[in-house]
Amino acid sequence: MSTTYTWKGRTPTGEILSGEYLAESKQELLSHLRKRKIIITHVREKPKDLNISFGFMNKISVKELGVFTRQFATMINAGLPMVQCLDILSSQLEKPVFKKIVTDVMGDVESGATLAEALGKHDCFTELFVNMVEAGEAGGILDIILNRLAVYLEKADALKRKVKGAMTYPAIVFIVAMGASIFMLMFIIPTFAQMFTDFGGTLPMPTRIVMGLSNFLRMNWWLMLIASVVTVIFLKRYYKTEDGNRRIDKFLLNMPILGVVIRKGAVARFTRTLGTLTASGVPILNGLDITAKTAGNKVIEEAVMKTRESISEGKTIAEPLKECGVFPPMVVQMIGVGEQTGALDEMLDKVADFYDAEVDTAVSALTSIIEPVMIVVMGTIVGGMLIAMYLPMFKLISVVSGG
Repeated sequence: MSTTYTWKGRTPTGEILSGEYLAESKQELLSHLRKRKIIITHVREKPKDLNISFGFMNKISVKELGVFTRQFATMINAGLPMVQCLDILSSQLEKPVFKKIVTDVMGDVESGATLAEALGKHDCFTELFVNMVEAGEAGGILDIILNRLAVYLEKADALKRKVKGAMTYPAIVFIVAMGASIFMLMFIIPTFAQMFTDFGGTLPMPTRIVMGLSNFLRMNWWLMLIASVVTVIFLKRYYKTEDGNRRIDKFLLNMPILGVVIRKGAVARFTRTLGTLTASGVPILNGLDITAKTAGNKVIEEAVMKTRESISEGKTIAEPLKECGVFPPMVVQMIGVGEQTGALDEMLDKVADFYDAEVDTAVSALTSIIEPVMIVVMGTIVGGMLIAMYLPMFKLISVVSGG
């Protein structure tokens, strides 16, 4: 059984080093350190941690992967041996899962595997990441490829945050509006209702409607809660099916305002991914296959796969992209120019930069539109309920004044 050891030592030049290493025995660790010409001063088994973590806590984010890639590129560019780079990176990583992955990669590389082969064993390194590293190793430009990967991951993370922010803001405002309405119907309206019942007489229609909604919600809130949970579970499972994935993604792309943000984000992701792969020397058919898998939208994925099929038959990239009708004409034309001039990767990067800026503009426009709309909607709902409750009081005051 493998055990994690912590160790301290120094190099022949006097530099103090420390770290952790997963080994079958203490002897294996000592042998590993001697190969690296490290003079060992301290070795002991790492105490077992009480691991109470959830799955999402172990997930390695795009941002963390971007930081790791940027640091890796810097060290490779500085001329450090790959194993030493991985050892330094693993020792400074805080997330235990990521630390173990990098340690395993280092062990595989020491055993004679290529970096791409070692990375390919772990799910956190995508097919795009592994293919680009493989191209970098084959071409002797690993530092350049890692830098390119770091830029790609940083921009992909920024784009993801923008699109997620655009979708989160209206969702939060809607939840607050619904929460305020439910609170009034459940707890405030019943107080008025009891008072009106004591007065007797016929209540105005708006008041009766609001009181009816309040009574229905108080009596059936558990049914509505169950229905909401069932609906969410059904939609999640339906989205995992081929047909459901396509239908929901198509609906999202065609939504007013929000659909524009999602579509522009998808175009930016497509062009950035394909441009990065093409510039790194990955064959175009492999690049399109990887790009389709990372599209994030089933409609875009199918359009890219159709493009791949057409290219394998000898057509250009621009022609099938135009036929699918998903990509804006400007994108198709610029890709066509890039193919004709032999600068496809540069043209794809320019399109990606343009659509990154377009996403910013679309998010700002969405926010500026959503704010007044939500204020009006919330004002109408809350104000309507308050007016409905005060109408009987106005009637009562007029009766008392007339009497």
